[in-house]
Amino acid sequence: MNQPKRPGFPAWIASSAAPKPAAGARTPVAAGTTQRPAMAPVGWGLDSVAVRMRMVQRLAASGIQSQAVLSAMGGVERHLFVDSALVNQAYEDTSLPIGLQQTISKPSVVARMIELLEGAECARAPGGLGRVLEIGTGCGYQAAVLGRVAREVYSIERLRGLHEKARNNLRPLRLRNVHLLFGDGMQGYAQGAPYAGIIAAAGGDAVPQAWLDQLAVGGRLVAPMVRNAGQQVLLVIDKTLHGFTESVLEAVHFVPLKSGIA
Repeated sequence: MNQPKRPGFPAWIASSAAPKPAAGARTPVAAGTTQRPAMAPVGWGLDSVAVRMRMVQRLAASGIQSQAVLSAMGGVERHLFVDSALVNQAYEDTSLPIGLQQTISKPSVVARMIELLEGAECARAPGGLGRVLEIGTGCGYQAAVLGRVAREVYSIERLRGLHEKARNNLRPLRLRNVHLLFGDGMQGYAQGAPYAGIIAAAGGDAVPQAWLDQLAVGGRLVAPMVRNAGQQVLLVIDKTLHGFTESVLEAVHFVPLKSGIA
């Protein structure tokens, strides 16, 4: 039986998907879309490498221990994923608006959640963290970091405008192991399952069953979820041969998890 063909970069779930370009062809930028030139933070008196290294030092001091995560955080230029008016804040530990009432997560939260993924049982085997599903691509920053830690990344976004923004942001990086998908993240992406890790950038009232079904045995899900009195907390779910184990961690604040596409 033939295995389903995995998507390339970018990929679409919507039935109106455009055909893939021929091998080696450049994917055209959508009409009306302007690609931003690479910009370095200005007014800091430091180049972006030095600024990123200071961010990494702060992450390590805050408790991030994974060298793979710290290296990935230092290797991805966060200022390329935020609006030009916000580049001077790009390496501060703060969330920033990216349009459509969405935000790019704090660097500390990105590092924390990816480090938690690395704790999955199946990630301890030779080869490290395997295939990961990201729910909520946003501007593409976390997908870029994941692409330096995991073997393969599928990232799904329900808002077409953000999917296009992430595609434009990630194209120059040529991350061949990162696949962008436009669709309803609450349904996951069964064609890429099972996943060693699933990570969500939006918080709901319950974990969608599709995510649990698509998680591999030995895999781990890290997501914000609403618990007592409407408070969002970071939830870690591990899938074992005998079922699921759940750990509730610190309070967090993410945008709401929604279904459908827009």
